[in-house]
Amino acid sequence: MKTITQIDNEYVAHTYKRFPVEIVSGKGSVLYGSDGKRYIDLGSGIGVTAFGIADDTWNNAVIEQLGKVQHTSNLYYTEPCARLAMMLCERTGMKRVFFSNSGAEANECAIKVARKYAFDKKGITEPVILTLVNSFHGRTHTTLAATGQEVFHKHFQPLTPGFVHLPVGDIDALTEAVKNHPVAGILIECVQGEGGVNKLPCDYVAAIKAICETEDILLMVDEVQTGNGRCGTLYAYMQYGITPDVVSTAKGLGGGLPIGATLLADKVKDTLGYSDHGSTFGGNPIAAAGACSIIKRLDEDFLAEVKQKSDYLFETFQNAKGIKAVSGMGLMIGLETEKPASEVLAACMEKGVLCLTAKTKLRLLPALNIPMDILKEAVSVILDACQ
Repeated sequence: MKTITQIDNEYVAHTYKRFPVEIVSGKGSVLYGSDGKRYIDLGSGIGVTAFGIADDTWNNAVIEQLGKVQHTSNLYYTEPCARLAMMLCERTGMKRVFFSNSGAEANECAIKVARKYAFDKKGITEPVILTLVNSFHGRTHTTLAATGQEVFHKHFQPLTPGFVHLPVGDIDALTEAVKNHPVAGILIECVQGEGGVNKLPCDYVAAIKAICETEDILLMVDEVQTGNGRCGTLYAYMQYGITPDVVSTAKGLGGGLPIGATLLADKVKDTLGYSDHGSTFGGNPIAAAGACSIIKRLDEDFLAEVKQKSDYLFETFQNAKGIKAVSGMGLMIGLETEKPASEVLAACMEKGVLCLTAKTKLRLLPALNIPMDILKEAVSVILDACQ
């Protein structure tokens, strides 16, 4: 009889370089492989399982909705969709939400909003959206074009036109680009995840906001990975003292089910009208019910605990042997290690701790509610692996 690994290798498209681990069960931040081995999960499905595996509150919300109706399409009203939109708007000050199924789709919606706003308000027919070098906004053809990493563009040319990538922190380049292009929007990540877990400088984000206000350009913040409590506030932009015109999010919002959301501020709340955009599965009642259970629990007391865990990680890893630098925000941590990150990751996996990488760094995205004793156990393994 073939193993799951053999079946996967034979029948699943070879687009992933999987680790030699088959996960079969788990609870919270502890997973178990098919061989019975215990693992501490510091990846949370790349920032998705915000409250860990088999979370009781999330499970109950999803199961309860599953017993009612699993799908209706957007031809009809459903309570979870409406309530989730209300919760997101009330927590952010945004006015409307478009639901989709992933971060890439949420960013696609943001891009469409920017282009339509530029046409409606300025008559721009070939708008440009500015993004940053080392950004990552998705793997659809258009979000690949938005992504400021050439490594993702290879073999997929010609990409969707209308994007210019700027170096992070270069305000002069930003000003020049706005002068030389019909700019509709500027799309940023407050912490570039796939780009190396790099936090944007506060003065640079302030400069972007000022230019957007002066030139009537949409400021769009990609909170796919940084959002939903990951960085210690509901959304990372809240730590920069800005209010975006558009916010895209996904990953941790769903807690394990596919959902994306594009939040629209007052300025653009009516930019998309009937038939301008759509999604068959967007706002699916089961996914939305799970997301409601996530957002409800991300209150100030809980977010304070996220910050405390973050402080512990930064304090522990800074100046630790074998670690050259620590970057990120909240529970989105990047470690620049003296050893190759892939080597450290493999050593951690061997000792029962699952981590991620981003560029040259070890990347940590633990569940937001990971218990401190389990977190400390995992940190001890990482420190040993780095030496």
